[in-house]
Order: sequence, then structure tokens, then C-alpha cells
Amino acid sequence: MTWRLEVVHTTTYSYSSPVLSSYNEVRMTPITDLHQTTGNISFTIDPRAPIRRYWDYWGTQVIEFDITEPHDRLVLTSTAAVETEEAKPPVRAATWEDLWGEKVRDVQAELLAPTPYTAHDDELAVAAKDFAAAHADPVDAVLAVMAWVNDSLTYQSGVTGVHTSAAEAWQARRGVCQDFAHVALVVLRAMGVPARYVSGYLHSKKNPEIGTRTKGESHAWVEAWTGDWWGYDPTNNVEVGHRHVGVARGRDYADVAPVRGVHSGGGAATLDVEVTLTRLR
Repeated sequence: MTWRLEVVHTTTYSYSSPVLSSYNEVRMTPITDLHQTTGNISFTIDPRAPIRRYWDYWGTQVIEFDITEPHDRLVLTSTAAVETEEAKPPVRAATWEDLWGEKVRDVQAELLAPTPYTAHDDELAVAAKDFAAAHADPVDAVLAVMAWVNDSLTYQSGVTGVHTSAAEAWQARRGVCQDFAHVALVVLRAMGVPARYVSGYLHSKKNPEIGTRTKGESHAWVEAWTGDWWGYDPTNNVEVGHRHVGVARGRDYADVAPVRGVHSGGGAATLDVEVTLTRLR
């Protein structure tokens, strides 16, 4: 059975003095893949500007635009209807021998390599070695890692930021979904399991009423490759299912930031983000 969700994401920037011009890239449109199907897509900008769409290297839809008139406020609103599938079992199609073989290491090299957010950490590398040694099936090792990350980190906002690395979050033993995902990625990649970062939204209710608009959350989770890709949410220690709406994939947060750009002028800026999800079916 599928859920049909209406997702509305509004990001508002307010500037203390006018921005004279800006160039922006936005990743706020839910993707279509084997887990979900996206339709009825709309995207609005205030002040209005022509938009260009393209799909980046990782398959994420990107909207880019320029604003050349002075403005002291920028409002971006993405609306989409998304049908999400129930959680599916992990893919058990690869052995450790497969994952450690030359072919997989070559094809999946970018999703095995460390990044600034997921750089090598000695303690996490030791944990990775122990998890691989303790589980004959890579999927069992991945699930054990997810449970361990969930148990080892305390969810607490305000301790970390968008620039916090996995090593820094691990030392603090605290963080938000971005940090849970980054720590999990370090361990999975150190085990030899290709893994990628997914950003999106999470419905806050497990069984929402039809037609009730609910405040949602921007969220992040992980996909592992064990012969094919499958998703898991280490923050909540659950498989990716009806409540998860994916927007962007990449090596880490740097590949999926919702808004990225440059502007001239503007002074100090304040940011407000609102996400609502309504179950339609």
C-alpha cells in the first residue's frame, strides 16, 4: 500500500539591507525512484524570476535562477504530491567478497571514499572492523551499525551545525539527523559498504489522519549498497518507508544543501524554514 502526501516546503530569507543581485541553486523538489513517485510539482520565487531546471550528477533535480533587482526578502516555495512505498526488506545480494572485490571498489569508488564531512576517524574505523568481523552477511553488519549509531548518539539540536563533521559529532556524542547519517556513513564506508547520504522530509506521525496538515521535518538518512541500494534511518533506527520523502542524494550534506548561492549586498540575513506534510490517501 502507498501513501499519497502533499509536501510544501517554504524557505524565507530576510535581509537587513537590500540584496542587489543574486545567483541561486535550489534542491527542494522530491525525486522519483523505486521508493516514491512525485507529481504535481510547482516551485515559486518571490521576487519572481525565470528558472532553469537540470539534474545533477547524483540524480537530484536542481532549480537555478538569478535575481537582478534589489530585494530585502526572498521566499522559495516548493509544492509536490508524492506517493511513498512501505518499507522494503534490505537487499541481500552481495557478499563481503563481492564488496571488497576490485569491480565494486572501482564502480562505487566515490561512495567509498572519505569526504570532508566523513573523514577517517580511528575510533570509528576500529568499530567498522569489528562489525565486519562479527557478521557474515554485510546486511546484518549494516543494520548493526545503524542500531549502534542510534544508541551511541543523543539527538540534540543546537550542539552541531551544518558544517559539523562526523568526527566532531562523534566526539560530542550528540547531534541531529545530519550527524547520525554522517557517522553511519563513515563506519559503512570503512567496512567496504558503498553508502550515500539522502536528504528529504519525515512525517512526524506514524499513522496520520487523511487530510490533516502536519508540521514536518527536514530529515536525512542513509542508503547502503549490498548488491542494490536500500535505505535506513539511523536517527530513528527504522527502515525508510511511508513517512520518508527523499529529495536529494550525494556523498554527504555538501552535495544536497537545499539552497546554495551568492549575492551582492544584503547585510545580515535571517532564515525561516517551514515544511508541512498532508496525507491525502
